[in-house]
Amino acid sequence: MKFRGTKAALAAMLGGALLLGACTSGEDPASSGSGAASDQASTGTTDPCKQDIGVTETAEGQIIYGPGSGQWAGYNNLTSGTHSTYNSVVAERMFSSFVYYGTDGTICEDKEFGTMEVVNENPLEVKYTISDKAVWSDGTPVTINDYLLDWASQNPEFLAPGLANGENPDAKGVFDHVSSTFSKEVPDGPQGEVGAKTFTLKYPGTYADYKLILSTVMPSHVVAKQSGLEPDQLAKAILDRDAETVKKAAPFWNTGWNFNPGELPDPSLIPSMGQYQVKQGGWEGTSLTLEANPKFWGTPAATKNLVIRYVDDAQMPQSLQNGDLNVIDPQATVDTVAQLKGIGGAVKVETFSTLTWEHLDFNFRPNNVFSDAEGQGGLKLRQAFALCVPRQGIVDSLIKPIDPNAPVMNAREVFPFQTEKYKEVTSVSYAGEYDNVNIEKAKALVAETGLQTPIKVRLGYKEPNARRKDTIAAIQASCKDAGFEVIESGDSKFFQNAMVNGDYEVALYAWASSGQIASGQNIYSTGRPQNYGKYSNEKVDKAFEALAGTLDPKVQLEQTKIIEKELWDTMFGIPLYAHPGVGAYSSNIANVRMTATQYHVVWNGEQWQIK
Repeated sequence: MKFRGTKAALAAMLGGALLLGACTSGEDPASSGSGAASDQASTGTTDPCKQDIGVTETAEGQIIYGPGSGQWAGYNNLTSGTHSTYNSVVAERMFSSFVYYGTDGTICEDKEFGTMEVVNENPLEVKYTISDKAVWSDGTPVTINDYLLDWASQNPEFLAPGLANGENPDAKGVFDHVSSTFSKEVPDGPQGEVGAKTFTLKYPGTYADYKLILSTVMPSHVVAKQSGLEPDQLAKAILDRDAETVKKAAPFWNTGWNFNPGELPDPSLIPSMGQYQVKQGGWEGTSLTLEANPKFWGTPAATKNLVIRYVDDAQMPQSLQNGDLNVIDPQATVDTVAQLKGIGGAVKVETFSTLTWEHLDFNFRPNNVFSDAEGQGGLKLRQAFALCVPRQGIVDSLIKPIDPNAPVMNAREVFPFQTEKYKEVTSVSYAGEYDNVNIEKAKALVAETGLQTPIKVRLGYKEPNARRKDTIAAIQASCKDAGFEVIESGDSKFFQNAMVNGDYEVALYAWASSGQIASGQNIYSTGRPQNYGKYSNEKVDKAFEALAGTLDPKVQLEQTKIIEKELWDTMFGIPLYAHPGVGAYSSNIANVRMTATQYHVVWNGEQWQIK
């Protein structure tokens, strides 16, 4: 990839912070982007944060955005089955927070929403103040109550004994939250008075990603009402550690916001505290219309309606040319880029570097052939599979035609364009043993497992996805000779069903990354919500605890080396490549900016204007 402007910008902005993240599941329209080069082309600025473009009132009109194929899965995008980039493009338009990600992973503050102040550094104590003007679209003030519910929904110890502290691996969460970071890092939760606009978070020590500990929160007053409680009653129950009362809120929080396609609930159930809200009657087929939120207290949306239309990647160029879409975020393929550039001056096309990366993950559940359980293939079988996956061939045939400089990716917590850190980490964590296909060695390892061949491997992914179909075809052809029968197991609801239930041997997807330092802990550490394959490694757990518990970049880097080496030595999974990104939009649409983070082109959708 051509990372012009990216390496320097990232190094300067983040001072060596590791740019991994995985805030979303792999349901990603394979694109992210570099900030500097793309921003200059789109807006004339290299500042990674949102710019004041002079909007004082919302203009009439609509802009139609295509994030990829899929469907909106509900208002709450924080559950294990709904936490995806497809849902996030909607949620990020409807919810505000203290911070947001800039184009290159920079953490930008949203002072229209509120402020945060470090009161003490070690142990870390941070004071938050929500704007007095901040309200939900039904007029209810945004308060500590919403953050109390967010903390409780991440299953703290009082609510799920043995789960939060890791003492009981069989403990079950009450809430189906995709993360547990808030409850683990801030065990006492938000401190303040019920209904207050200010609150404090106190950490036992420190936390590398403290600026990102708070993000999307659900409306606590809606959850309380739908659970037979008063809003203040639910907040007080959380402060008082009244587990039985708090548990009453879990059923609605978990499933109450999951809707059938095209069927929207009463507006009172889905209030907004962002620039946009769901338009009643605006969910038709695979299109969801958002309209400007009239109760938003800050800078208003630039254009009245923003339509999210889920269209297959292969259809996007034609839809853009026809005017059925105005801004698109397709998966970058040779055909897609060629089609877009062939349209001519009616559209603008930008290619850019990304923080989204493709990988193969093994299933470590005891009944899985790749697990370490007795009678299964274990480490030797995982190594055998890695030796037959044609990583270089996949990159050469599917990625290099778009980006001639694209390398095979040999790490998970650092990216190739972070040149010096990437070299420093991979030099001690990866010896190059899986650079080339070695069928004979793979066959020998398979034989050592004693398993009968051919070994059936369901390779699961979210379909439709042309590039992943081609990836699987290449793996099928190569691994057949090593004793594997690779079965393509595509499912349009792979992340809601097969992924969370463990109905796969190997999963093919991408993590859409941002500017976080320690979010990999939620993927690789024992018992964490995004550790879908149930991997468990004490060394990795301890290294992530050390990484997350320091603000020192040198310590973070040393722990990253330990993590990467252990993930390779135990063969957690197989990294493939960082995604090349492409974005395109009608030439009459202004203020479209590309971003390297998981939020893709739509990250500043509320600023888009029709010229």
